[in-house]
Amino acid sequence: MNRTLSPTGHEEIDRLHRESLEKEQAFFARIAERLGRPQLTKPPQRTVKGAPDFWNDYALDREDNVELFIKNWKSLGGVARRFADTAALGQFLETFAAETGVKQVIRADHPLMEELRVDVRMKPAEVHVWKKESGENGGRSRLLEKAADADLGIAVVDFAIAHTGSVVIASGPSQGRSISLLPTAFMGIVKASAIKTKMGEVLREIAAWSGCGLPAGIHFITGPSRSADIENDLTIGVHGPGIVYALVLDDE
Repeated sequence: MNRTLSPTGHEEIDRLHRESLEKEQAFFARIAERLGRPQLTKPPQRTVKGAPDFWNDYALDREDNVELFIKNWKSLGGVARRFADTAALGQFLETFAAETGVKQVIRADHPLMEELRVDVRMKPAEVHVWKKESGENGGRSRLLEKAADADLGIAVVDFAIAHTGSVVIASGPSQGRSISLLPTAFMGIVKASAIKTKMGEVLREIAAWSGCGLPAGIHFITGPSRSADIENDLTIGVHGPGIVYALVLDDE
């Protein structure tokens, strides 16, 4: 049924619109007054688009990248360790397994995992490997169950970002995203050479992958999982691991 507003109805809408505009102007006037500057009446002219030149030119060397990443990762509630070589990292994994009594581990199928001898180092824990062939013929459901039941997930990250304290992981047939999402704790092995200063550097490298096909998922992990309700009641570990490790490995 079509209904037409009466003249009185149109007048009421016009009145409400004027009042809304007046309140809007008063709101912006208060902001300008508190900032101590005149209220803008037209959009400012933009002479630069995107990141300014000083930020594009800004870069840290490898050592500064490593130090800043570790500092920021820790400040977000993560645990960070640095290792001079794979032998030291492997020994840490062995000690970790012995001291924590971890029982179920799921890891990525990555050459570095073999070099570290993770399956042996983590004994007596039961270690499951996320392999492409394991995901066939209903095996993917089994892998998801193993990841959900795991005390610990271990993956080799693609990048880390010093300024945000983040690690970046691309999912794929040999490294499912569930490794970093479902276990109680997560360990990301970070090669020092993969730590970038800024997020833009990582995004440019990811953009270059498009010619070869992008992965199903690219995940930025910045500290333990955090969730807060409308009353700001913060809870750790609801939507992901509540304990996260960044194991930085000096390479090259």
